[in-house]
Amino acid sequence: MDCCGLLTAQKEPVPLKSVEVELQVRDHVATVVSTLNYENKEDKPLEAVFVFPLPGDAAVCHFSATIGQTQIVAEVKKKKQAREEYDDALSSGQQAFLLEESDQSPDIFSLSVGSLPPGESASIRLEYVTELAVQADDGLRFCLPAVLNPRYQPQGSEGASVQVTSVPASLVPYSLSFSARVSSPRPVSKVESNCSLDPLQYLNTEQTQATVKLAAGHKFDRDVEVLIYYKDAHQPTAVVEAGQASAKPGSLMGDPVVMLSLYPEFPQDVMSSLASCGEFVFLLDRSGSMDCPMNNSKRDQTRIGSARDTLLLLLKSLPMGCYFNIYSFGSEYEHIFPKSVEYSEKTMEEALKKVEKMDADLGGTEILEPLQHIHSQPCIPNQPRQLFVFTDGEVCNTKEVISLVKKNSGSHRCFSFGIGEGASSALINGLAKEGGGHAQFITGADRMQPKVMQSLRFSLQPAVEDISVTWDLPKGVSVTVLSPPITAIFQGQRSLVYAQLSGQSSAAAEGCVMVKYSLAGHPSQNQLHFSLTPAQDTGLTVHRLAARTLIRSLETENDEDRGEPDEGVKKKVVELSVQSGVSCAFTSFIAVNKDNSEVVQGPLVRRDVPTSMYFCSAMMGSAPMVPMACCMMQSDVLEMGCADEGDFDYSSVAPLVGDLEDFSFGAYEDDEVEFNDDNEDVSPTASSDEGFSVGEVQVAVPKQPPRDPLLQLVSLQKASGCWLLDPALAAALGKTSEEVENTKPSAVNQEVWATILALIWLRGFKVDAQEEWELLAMKAASWLRAQNAPCVTECVEAGNALLGCNMQKDALGL
Repeated sequence: MDCCGLLTAQKEPVPLKSVEVELQVRDHVATVVSTLNYENKEDKPLEAVFVFPLPGDAAVCHFSATIGQTQIVAEVKKKKQAREEYDDALSSGQQAFLLEESDQSPDIFSLSVGSLPPGESASIRLEYVTELAVQADDGLRFCLPAVLNPRYQPQGSEGASVQVTSVPASLVPYSLSFSARVSSPRPVSKVESNCSLDPLQYLNTEQTQATVKLAAGHKFDRDVEVLIYYKDAHQPTAVVEAGQASAKPGSLMGDPVVMLSLYPEFPQDVMSSLASCGEFVFLLDRSGSMDCPMNNSKRDQTRIGSARDTLLLLLKSLPMGCYFNIYSFGSEYEHIFPKSVEYSEKTMEEALKKVEKMDADLGGTEILEPLQHIHSQPCIPNQPRQLFVFTDGEVCNTKEVISLVKKNSGSHRCFSFGIGEGASSALINGLAKEGGGHAQFITGADRMQPKVMQSLRFSLQPAVEDISVTWDLPKGVSVTVLSPPITAIFQGQRSLVYAQLSGQSSAAAEGCVMVKYSLAGHPSQNQLHFSLTPAQDTGLTVHRLAARTLIRSLETENDEDRGEPDEGVKKKVVELSVQSGVSCAFTSFIAVNKDNSEVVQGPLVRRDVPTSMYFCSAMMGSAPMVPMACCMMQSDVLEMGCADEGDFDYSSVAPLVGDLEDFSFGAYEDDEVEFNDDNEDVSPTASSDEGFSVGEVQVAVPKQPPRDPLLQLVSLQKASGCWLLDPALAAALGKTSEEVENTKPSAVNQEVWATILALIWLRGFKVDAQEEWELLAMKAASWLRAQNAPCVTECVEAGNALLGCNMQKDALGL
């Protein structure tokens, strides 16, 4: 077996040596500086190409290269012009550097380092700014995508797929260092991560500034996710930033720009009355990559398995009287019902039986076609459509999908969920933003269920209508709003507004902005007073985020036709991109070392720098997981366009596992395997923990885990909200049928007793998972109140005695 080393597919050295990332967070805005260090150890000049992910809403605003003592700062130019200048420089022996955004998805970038002479080193500095999304628990999420999953190229779609050279995380041939500095007007309460961090260091006694570093030994097996928590996080804020002195007054970069962060608070009585109507459409990814584990530390829970459990909770939590349907997609799509049906015991049970059989077996990731079908269905009167999309987000036609959702945003709200490492932030955030919903990412050790149930709560909140933003500014000051109109507001969620301020005002002047809206038929308003004095030390961060917001808005409008780009819009976007120094789909960063007097001699050799990829058993059909660190050494780099079954080149896997005669499956010899009528293995000698061996490597295959007790209890609930008194319920409660039946108060019917026992068990033993079962418990309590059952207090006392709890009737919602 060959030694791995720092090799490409051609066994040549890889020139990228290390990546250094510095994160600066000011309140809810992050500035990220990445330094990539290259070294050519070959005896020929090199062109190194590195394809990597960035957050989908990032504004890339600086790109420079340092060779020896010379620094070259890149300029933003039209994409075609930048590519021509790059090619011309290389053909004439000059050094050049090109940074391009993918045409298909704004979260994929390609960095080309050209004409790096033998023995030469180059340091590339890349800077971007981005807003941090608010999570369910009020944390602000920053994600450094270390993993780039190959994007699925839909059949018949135009444009080349992004070509990515990928290796397992353990073989990524460069190191990563990561540090963060956090500052805010409010104290920093904690910083958490899915990766190991060194302890948080506070820089002042008020604890408003802190630093933290990634611990040594990061394995590149996951995105680096950082969650930042502030005290009093829901305070609205406004930041005014002075314009650039060298820019033309009246232009976006020349005038001051204000960034408003609004947190509307809704009346409690309105929020407690959840809607009992709606059409709930669930769209589930069943492509091959959904068979990957949810994370590396817990390999027994696959993405598709977690999605099945989540659909169980969702279906049990829906209100009586609503409508629903479930779609699933891969290379083709399926639906459980021809059209959405009314929610009842019969339709719920029919749906659950089909959900239990859903697997990651539908091939590729053709998400556009099922979305088109869903939007072609007529809406049901008085049943607002709520679309829930579950995907690991690996598609190439991101812009086309988001454009479709935006076009139909008047008829539905879209809630999106990015599952696993490497999910496209551009796709997940774009679906929610344009669909007036909310985006969630499930990574690392996250459980999918609480995040999805929070979004279900959002969807059941009364829709906020007639949203308007009005400004009250001093005489002589005018405002141009740069953000798209606010289309959705949710309790506890932030809305950002960027605006350009023109004209002159006194130093002590104040402005006021008012957000008006209608909630459940009641007019409401929130207002924020702010100083027009520019903040210090923000640089041009707010201007660049504002420019990025306007660019994305114009690009999205341009994408809606899917025809040729509108030249007027394209010209405006390019001008804005060049003026602000923020790249876009039509521009690139280009740097040419014109001072280099020595022409680089010899033919140029291209080297694709591998990025980390999340490998899983889905890539090998149904083969169990093989330890990649052992097997990948014979073929150190895979070139592939997709990780989904049906679009995966299995020939590239052949060298991984050696000859088939080296494969032996422990106890699974041909003459010992027996099958029953359902094609299930019933061999007396087959044991799931026997494992199998590849050559001399023994690999354990985990046993199927027992069902979670919470999901076991939830699965027994009826659509109306009640439980039946039967042996299955007794088992879920950890009791015998006799114990449950003999302690029932005589005056109470069986369903009431069973439902009270289930509520006591949830409150007494699963309070840490309350977000997951809260809605179905509310439905159960509502059902109990409708029964007008006698002796409820006696039932609660008897239930407490049986289960060993001490719950009060009020705590159960009774």
